[in-house]
Amino acid sequence: MSMLIALIIAAEIGFWVTLGAGLAARYLLRWRRVSTVLLVCVPLIDVVLLVATIIDLRRGAEPEWGHGLAALYIGFSVAFGKDMIRWADERFARRFAGGPEPWKPPTHGWAKTAYEWKAWGKAMLGWAVAAVLLGLGYLLVDDPDKGRTLLGWALKPAVPLAIWFIFWPLWETMFPSKPKKAKAPLERMKDLLDR
Repeated sequence: MSMLIALIIAAEIGFWVTLGAGLAARYLLRWRRVSTVLLVCVPLIDVVLLVATIIDLRRGAEPEWGHGLAALYIGFSVAFGKDMIRWADERFARRFAGGPEPWKPPTHGWAKTAYEWKAWGKAMLGWAVAAVLLGLGYLLVDDPDKGRTLLGWALKPAVPLAIWFIFWPLWETMFPSKPKKAKAPLERMKDLLDR
């Protein structure tokens, strides 16, 4: 395993550990300032990964899939990081501080359609950030033939993003989900007796 892959794994672990420590400081220990400092450090983990990738390429390392994966990781972390932090914060607040029920995505109608388009748009933003980082990596590599490996990584998310587009935002636009009908009390009783 390359040093860069180990660093990507460490960044993911570091993300969740730092986030957990920040939330524990906020809700369990009531250390608001410490919590703020820890939560501000969460995006700095991506900066460390970015700097390590740049240093590795500048030292003349052969561009490999670890460099491409690092760019994709950072891109999608930029796009979805805030949502992941909010998701964890809501659940931590609910569990340890009596906070409100965590937000749940809409399940039907145009609200669900808008949600699916927004989520897919964030994925496209992540892809765009990764593509820019890969392009910058290409410029850092002295040999254009070696740099093409990095540019090839810009196309890797195309198929998953196309599938996501077809089966979520496009599908919801064409065939919006309808609310599930609540069963009448007699139907619920029959379901219980049939078990």
